[in-house]
Amino acid sequence: MATRSMVSPDDQKVTFVELFFDLVFVFAVTQVVGLFHEEISLITVGKAVLVFWLVWWAWTQFTWALNAADTTHSVIQLATLVATGIAFFMAVALPRAFGDQSIWFGVTYVLVRILGLTIYLWVASANQALQNAGRTFAIVSISGLVAVLIGSFIGGTPQLWLWGLAIVLDVVAAAVGTQFEELSLHPEHFSERHGLFIIIALGESLIIAAGSVTGSFDTNEILPIALLGVTITGALWWSYFPRTKPLLDEAVESEQGSDQVRLARDVFSLFHFPMVCGIIAYAVTIEEVLVHPDEPMSFIGQLALAVGILLFVGGMAAAVYRATRHILLPRVILVLVTTAAILVFGGTSAALTLGIALSGLIAILMIEHRTIPSFQDIPPLK
Repeated sequence: MATRSMVSPDDQKVTFVELFFDLVFVFAVTQVVGLFHEEISLITVGKAVLVFWLVWWAWTQFTWALNAADTTHSVIQLATLVATGIAFFMAVALPRAFGDQSIWFGVTYVLVRILGLTIYLWVASANQALQNAGRTFAIVSISGLVAVLIGSFIGGTPQLWLWGLAIVLDVVAAAVGTQFEELSLHPEHFSERHGLFIIIALGESLIIAAGSVTGSFDTNEILPIALLGVTITGALWWSYFPRTKPLLDEAVESEQGSDQVRLARDVFSLFHFPMVCGIIAYAVTIEEVLVHPDEPMSFIGQLALAVGILLFVGGMAAAVYRATRHILLPRVILVLVTTAAILVFGGTSAALTLGIALSGLIAILMIEHRTIPSFQDIPPLK
């Protein structure tokens, strides 16, 4: 009896085991938000970016592996479930990633990455087109994993430098591993995975807000803040899905071979990282405001809100430009005006600050409803 292939079928769809895997990683997003509970400082921001990149890259590497694999295959499903369990403990260890117990985060992170690499190499062994890319990516990636482990053992300032080196090596691995002309991608599956991650991450921001509201929802200070927070989250969703994400999807689907792979790498694996960072910054702001709803928003809170909107809404404009060379000019102008207004006028009350953010988002959505072209109307790239 012939052995069933682990290579993904042409009509690859997102499966329940992938959604289960994604939920654990978005829990890690919540844990990153928790790093800011004690203080919001440049050091905390730097550490949060470092550790979240590792979380994000573990997820995105697995996404590439599962795009190439048949996720209905029992071996792939079992490996994904094992990775999900390990990722759970990685997320649990995340708040101590820079303390005396950093090795727990480092070891679980490396194990998740190794499982992802193993799946990719399994699939590559059955698909000649993937073998060279898989080996090249794995070799460069392993050097980054070694840097993470050593940094976790050493701790302190050397840990920060070694984890920064790991990030550089991850980017290099992504660059050299996507240069092979034989590479292929299931763009619909790949795009859907990233869209679902964004949905769950936005949902986690609401859960964080709900945790702060529970028990005091009937107070006059909490109710308007909660309403503004929920509405802003909905506006962020609208800024991504109905009009702009289809441009990315169609641009990626229009390419072939390594060109398609590199475009997907850039607009999804790389450009979506700052966008999710924007969701984290927004969640930090909402959590802070709901703890002190009757006080003016601190400048740090204003800055986190402004940066969050800039990274998410502006990051999508950058991704669209990379994919189509079309500049979403109204979005770029309005997001800059909105973030500046938050910083200049937002210090009087939390409600006013959130109102400024919401007004800017609504203006962007209303203009883009009429001005964003379809992909077919954008002149072809030269």
